Amino acid sequence: MKLLLKTFSFIVLCLLIIAWKQTPMKPASFDDSQKARSGRFLYVAVPGIRNYLEYGGHGILVYDIDAGHKLLKRIPTKGLKADGTPSNVKGVAVSVATNCIYISTLEALQCIDLASEQLLWEKTYEGGCDRMAMAPDGKVIYLPTLEKEHWNVVDAKTGEVIKQVFTNSGAHNTLYGADGSKVYLAGLRTNTLGVADARTHSVINQIGPFTAPVRPFTINGNQSLCYVNVNNLLGFEVGDINTGKMLERVQVQGFEMGPVKRHGCPSHGIGLTPDEREVWLCDAFNQRLHIFDNTAMPPRQMESVALRDQPGWVTFSIDGTYAYPSTGEVVDVKTRKIIATLKDENGNPVQSEKMVEVHLDGKKAKKAGDQFGIGRAL
Repeated sequence: MKLLLKTFSFIVLCLLIIAWKQTPMKPASFDDSQKARSGRFLYVAVPGIRNYLEYGGHGILVYDIDAGHKLLKRIPTKGLKADGTPSNVKGVAVSVATNCIYISTLEALQCIDLASEQLLWEKTYEGGCDRMAMAPDGKVIYLPTLEKEHWNVVDAKTGEVIKQVFTNSGAHNTLYGADGSKVYLAGLRTNTLGVADARTHSVINQIGPFTAPVRPFTINGNQSLCYVNVNNLLGFEVGDINTGKMLERVQVQGFEMGPVKRHGCPSHGIGLTPDEREVWLCDAFNQRLHIFDNTAMPPRQMESVALRDQPGWVTFSIDGTYAYPSTGEVVDVKTRKIIATLKDENGNPVQSEKMVEVHLDGKKAKKAGDQFGIGRAL
């Protein structure tokens, strides 16, 4: 029976790859009246759930935030494996300084010009790539290797490596502090959160230890607190960035843990609303976002939002109006209501753990959000 199921799964996978190769994606583009249009747009990199093409295909899907998150176009991208099929997208970031969007896959980092929507360069790096972070000035990228020993510090304009930062921690998730002075480095093999000096590109501190290896995390705007997911916890832990000590362990009440499809972690995804008044937490098994009052310490559990699938990430619009779980719903933060769902040009549901908001003035980026749900109350 197991052999039969494996054979069936292999056949289905082959059919999906064949269908993808034979049916090129239609790059839906702005019409002439829209080419110089300014506004707020959500750039969603796919495949953003592993390499699953059924959740949006391959490329960058662009949605008009102010038009009900209407799909405007698909920008073609590279990021292919050796067999020519799309690789897993691992991260996304935007630089206002270079006017480019960057996409990391398992193997490489792509730089795509926002004005021409053309690939400027794609580079591979020793050890592969994971979820990177863009410096606030848009000039430097901290690019983790794929769960290896170091981060590559990359020039955002050229893609060249400036320096390597070794942590021997299983490099994974990365966040720049709001003032650009520090970078936060989470590895899958350690229960501490590393802090690097962004000027010297050297590790200067460790936050923790937490109770298990650190998974997704976020920080507040003044870089005094971090909120981290850890293995085997439906909930999160809070750390003091200044003292390096763990402060609180917060467990979700009223919900059981159970098997999850991806990541092997009950809560994989956490974000602060931009005003930092709330913590939003992913719960894969129960297909929920749990919301906590962050004006209290420890944060107090309030309510939950049911989703259509298992979430593995959450971020927010820059103004804090919308929450974007990786399952593709658009949640009104104030009312907790789902007001839209992301779809592709064929009406199929889109899911991605890699999306970022961009404000455009014509073809020039004026402001960019972050793939992480970071605090912005400076």
